[in-house]
Amino acid sequence: MKSLEPQILLTNDDGIDSPGLWAAAEALSKLGYVWVAAPRQQSSGAGRSMPATSDGRITAQTMRVHGKEWTVHAVGGSPAQTVQHAILEIMPAAPDVVVSGINYGLNLGTGVTISGTVGAAMESAAHGIPSLAISLDTAKEYHLSYSREIDFKVAAHFTRYFAQSLISGGFDPSVQLLKVEVPYGASEDTPWEVTRLATARYYVPQPPARHKLDEPQALGYTMETNLELFPEDSDVHVVLGKKHVAVTPLTLDMTAPVDFGQLAARLRHNQG
Repeated sequence: MKSLEPQILLTNDDGIDSPGLWAAAEALSKLGYVWVAAPRQQSSGAGRSMPATSDGRITAQTMRVHGKEWTVHAVGGSPAQTVQHAILEIMPAAPDVVVSGINYGLNLGTGVTISGTVGAAMESAAHGIPSLAISLDTAKEYHLSYSREIDFKVAAHFTRYFAQSLISGGFDPSVQLLKVEVPYGASEDTPWEVTRLATARYYVPQPPARHKLDEPQALGYTMETNLELFPEDSDVHVVLGKKHVAVTPLTLDMTAPVDFGQLAARLRHNQG
């Protein structure tokens, strides 16, 4: 028998020990029962990947957060794999909503397919579950951290706000997930706007500094600072230029909006 209380699955890509996860858990507990399942290890940049090297081990842990005990599940896998394990093994029935976050750092533009935060929400959306991916603007040095210098209170407020909307229903069925970006310095009164993904790169990859190619080094990245490259209705401009919360409706259908007949004709013509 399905519980009358909303069942919420909470996950992330930063890992089970992330303070951002626990800020979201506390906020969501006011809406329903929160199941927490998160990657055992830091998994930023994992996208919606399904690594064959994941061990899939699920470990139940009891954690005490702000005086409350939580039974949580640490999963040996990517964020998307964690969502699958939670839906197929951990929970007795599919959740009413899935929330991924709160992430250290923004997930913007076409780079969302790299994001493990968004990847987890994409996976739950593929299961037909209303999904939310939420991120908070932080300085680059905090992106892979568990720093407690970051205040997630406002981001937690918007997590609860948009999760409530998804639970309440009445959502446009053509939208499969919401991506929410909270600007640095936001308050609970900060306006929010519906946006589109920016098409210009925000995170720009950088080559590693090394003398030989066989030296172990990771690629780096910088953030684009010229906001004139991004349209006013884009997630980048709204969250970084206007300092508003950017809410982007996403769908898993990445089919290009073209006339199929014209495209087919052009492809045939290009064969000479």
